[in-house]
Amino acid sequence: MFWQTKRFKLDLTAPKIMGIVNVTPDSFSDGGQYSGSLKTALAHAEKLLLDGADILDIGGESTRPNALPVSPDEEWSRVAPVLDELSKWQVPISLDTRRTVIMQRALDKNALDIVNDVQALEDVGAVDLVAQSGVGVCLMHMKGLPENMQNNPNYQDVVQEVAQYLQARADVCIQAGIAPARLVLDAGFGFGKNLAHNIALLQNLDKLSSSHGLPHLVGVSRKRMIGEMTGRETPSERVSGSVVAALFAVERGAKIVRVHDVRETADALNVWQKLNTQAA
Repeated sequence: MFWQTKRFKLDLTAPKIMGIVNVTPDSFSDGGQYSGSLKTALAHAEKLLLDGADILDIGGESTRPNALPVSPDEEWSRVAPVLDELSKWQVPISLDTRRTVIMQRALDKNALDIVNDVQALEDVGAVDLVAQSGVGVCLMHMKGLPENMQNNPNYQDVVQEVAQYLQARADVCIQAGIAPARLVLDAGFGFGKNLAHNIALLQNLDKLSSSHGLPHLVGVSRKRMIGEMTGRETPSERVSGSVVAALFAVERGAKIVRVHDVRETADALNVWQKLNTQAA
């Protein structure tokens, strides 16, 4: 199995790590720690790669619960300088955006390999734009919008409903000409889900596979669900819990894990893989 992106064909026979580069002043996990300057953001990106990241995911709009949207121009002003530099590094670059206009601007610069969209290309024109671009795509499920998604989310059967949504979005993309090899799915942990929903989705990750057999990305790093399970209030205290959740996701079939703590996750995956490898 592989993920075909703009410039890279990523082998998914071993799990890949997507390192998070937030350039937002209101990120839930780091409080804008890397948004102050281009130099700071690039130094963080370099550290993630040295720690073992396979992909860098750049985000200019916070989609944490209760986050308010920013203007497209503001989002673009945050990500454009970072994309300009990182696109020269010869590593897979992902852009975390839900706006067609931001995707278009990045594509015009030839500055990305993957679109990571929390709204699964539902913005007007996004599917057609991406279909023509050759980039890889991550389609995520979100119930509601960041500003209201955690206001008492409700499902009859969260696993079935999320699976049906992801299947439908994958079908739309494939019908538009996006090859299945370019698609990855994300259940959207914490995006319109409570703790019980998140646990059910993670435990039943194998049941979320589409009829196209698409791989899954899991992003639970430092999220509230980890805090609720561990009693750790602040995101920086949730590293150990996040690493365990990432390993659990890989055991359940996740091919990509999106994380803040790359070194800790990479070490855990390396040990886990070696322990699961039978001696010759």
